[in-house]
Amino acid sequence: MTTPNRLPDPYAANGSANLADILERVLDKGVVIAGDIKINLLDIELLTIKLRLVVASVDKAKEMGIDWWEDDPSLSTGARRRELAEENERLQRRIADLEAAPALAERKDDEA
Repeated sequence: MTTPNRLPDPYAANGSANLADILERVLDKGVVIAGDIKINLLDIELLTIKLRLVVASVDKAKEMGIDWWEDDPSLSTGARRRELAEENERLQRRIADLEAAPALAERKDDEA
């Protein structure tokens, strides 16, 4: 009796996978690379760098809850439009307040 091979054919022990197959598998499943770099001098910690790298397809990243690029104005036109609309609204309120200020001052002068 033979046992079935658990790995798909391109990934079998005696077969070789081409770059496209490896890339497809990495993007489909995702890969996380994490590491810390610490620089000490005489037992005094001078610098700590924490590295976190996730390699995955956009669909897989969204499935994992990673979607920061959708809210980054430099990467998303929708986020940039929202940012501009918010800034425009703030400026319009500020202009309205500035235009209303002299009218309020005149009313106070008239009442006095």
